[in-house]
Amino acid sequence: MQYLQLIRVHQWIKNGFVFLPIFFAGELLNRDLLIKSIIAFFSFSFIASSIYIINDYVDIEKDRKHPEKKNRPLANGTISKKEAVIVFFILFFLSYFFCYLLKSTSTVIIITIYFLMNLAYSFKLKHVAIIDITIIAVGFLLRVFAGGYSTGLFISIWAILLTFFLALIMGIGKRRGELLNAQLTGETRKSLDGYNLQFTDISMTVVSTCSIVCYIMYTLDPLVKKNLHEGIVYTSFFVIVGILRYLQLSFVYNKTESPTKIVYKDIFIQIDIILWVLVIFILKYLA
Repeated sequence: MQYLQLIRVHQWIKNGFVFLPIFFAGELLNRDLLIKSIIAFFSFSFIASSIYIINDYVDIEKDRKHPEKKNRPLANGTISKKEAVIVFFILFFLSYFFCYLLKSTSTVIIITIYFLMNLAYSFKLKHVAIIDITIIAVGFLLRVFAGGYSTGLFISIWAILLTFFLALIMGIGKRRGELLNAQLTGETRKSLDGYNLQFTDISMTVVSTCSIVCYIMYTLDPLVKKNLHEGIVYTSFFVIVGILRYLQLSFVYNKTESPTKIVYKDIFIQIDIILWVLVIFILKYLA
């Protein structure tokens, strides 16, 4: 159980973005492409978990003073530094082994870029305002690219922009939650330099608007309508409602949890996502 906490398996939900290309291409029932997507998913999950270990290793002393992070395996001492290093190398090599199974040079490059980018994030860039959340957003983009290149499927430019903006919303929301926690505890963090509540609120509003516009433009793309269904534009309702719910949780209820925890806990968002996926599945595979 401690090792699962160390590699943060619950965070693997983010790597579900790898499946977006095969889902929107309507090839979800294509066995060969689905297997490739699954392999790409685990490759990305392993490399992401290796980064989490590095991050915890670097911040071990800070985490011990944090009310929540002090319970992480490295911070509370249930897993030693030596054991963590061994797990890191296992995950690192497993990630590239799975890439080898895909026989996709592009996927290897994407995984390497993700690793190096987040390595820089862990040691320095997470303390640089705007650059930090941009790296988070680019990380989600790389997940989508990994899914596309591993299967050879087309990725719409609107889908790329949408992914970037949605990830930015989550990144800004995370910083907003940290600001609220800092106000409650009185403890400030270097990573919050360059942010305040007014800036995060305005930023989330602007980026949310961009996300909605990008999704509508995506559904109106002739190639997308031809590949999926003419009625795909109506799925915009679920996207708009989902974003509004996230903004409500942030601005009205001041939820300070990470976006991942909100997705796991909020029934409203869970139902909205399920209905969105279900409608697209019906339009593509049954209609």
